[in-house]
Amino acid sequence: MTGKTMRGLRAAALTGTLLLGAAHSFTPALAADPIKLGVLEDQSGDFAAVTNGKVNAIQLAADEINKAGGIAGRPLELVIYDTQSDNTRYQEFMRRVLQRDKVDAVFAGFSSASREAYRPIVNQFNGLAFYNNQYEGGVCDANMIVTGAVPEQQFSTLIPWMMEKYGKKVYTLAADYNFGQISAEWVRNIVKENGGEMVGEDFIPLGVSQFSQNIQNIQKAKPDFVVTLLVGTAQASYYEQAAAANVGLPMASSVNVGQGYEHKRFKPPSLKDMYVTTNYIEEIDSPESKAFVAKFKAKYPNEPYINQEMENSYLAVYLYKQMVERAGTTDREALRKEIAKGDVCMDAPEGKVCIDPKSQHMSHTIYLAKVSEDHSISFPKVWQDIKPYWLGEAGCDLTKSDPSAQYTPSNPPPKP
Repeated sequence: MTGKTMRGLRAAALTGTLLLGAAHSFTPALAADPIKLGVLEDQSGDFAAVTNGKVNAIQLAADEINKAGGIAGRPLELVIYDTQSDNTRYQEFMRRVLQRDKVDAVFAGFSSASREAYRPIVNQFNGLAFYNNQYEGGVCDANMIVTGAVPEQQFSTLIPWMMEKYGKKVYTLAADYNFGQISAEWVRNIVKENGGEMVGEDFIPLGVSQFSQNIQNIQKAKPDFVVTLLVGTAQASYYEQAAAANVGLPMASSVNVGQGYEHKRFKPPSLKDMYVTTNYIEEIDSPESKAFVAKFKAKYPNEPYINQEMENSYLAVYLYKQMVERAGTTDREALRKEIAKGDVCMDAPEGKVCIDPKSQHMSHTIYLAKVSEDHSISFPKVWQDIKPYWLGEAGCDLTKSDPSAQYTPSNPPPKP
């Protein structure tokens, strides 16, 4: 076991102790047995810049709920492990929280590779996992609740808008694993449906940080805009390299800014004219968003940015609270019966959200965020109440059957 793992375990034990200790200071009802949430997130490793805030968001929600009396009078206890951006650790810790720690639900994972590494274990032990990330879509699994945005919410809005504004020739740069590959398939299909042309696609292995050949490929292909589906610290190097090479093309993304706040991390104008569809970023100018940002920064003044994954994680704790209190139990099947009613909703910092009964994914307000030359953010377009329509329409209906599978546009679920 590495030193980092030991530190993660000690931090997890300390967090749980602090929460339990804090619980005794509340109402007598909080003397009841705690509800335990496993939190498996990358607090170190390649994705830590994006995911550390997810842990803070879950902690913020848990502290608020405990201060208000817990869930049906029971305190929340967090069991936190640092997965270190390592898929084998996701598997190790998922077994641990489900078998040894006996958590009631798990909040887990940034990359789709990590989700697919732990998902069979959740199914094996009949657990309940919340995946609070934007991703490539298609998971039809009764053991999973997905609060992040999916392609039918992000690309069906973004790509036609970009094609109308900038032109129909499109080039995609994507991370070379299931997120990038399946997302690129969505882009390809939507470009074709809207009369456009893919003039190039490059798939980049995780960890790659040199893009000179890709930049040459793009300049040769002469697209009207580039779709960037790059993930992690290393791949984010593309933006400064492209700016230095004077690529000068608009960019479209479902992951940048909304996850990795590249417009804050990199010097202007490296992200100039990037357009991102996101369900939340801290620049959203609404009373609900401003209140969320204020209380987040009051508790975590050193938090560099509040991204969509942090909002997704925060609201997921409240959605779980609602389901448990409605069902009167933490039993997974009872919670799924509440989801099946179609009215598990809340007013979140982004706007109203609801869990779709068929797919157990969530509706979102989708914001089109534009990065200006000075890296300030504006919102040229907002789409209200965009549902995760494709998976349910394609044949996933968890109220009737549970295939525990992931589907893609080229490999849809079988029609009932």
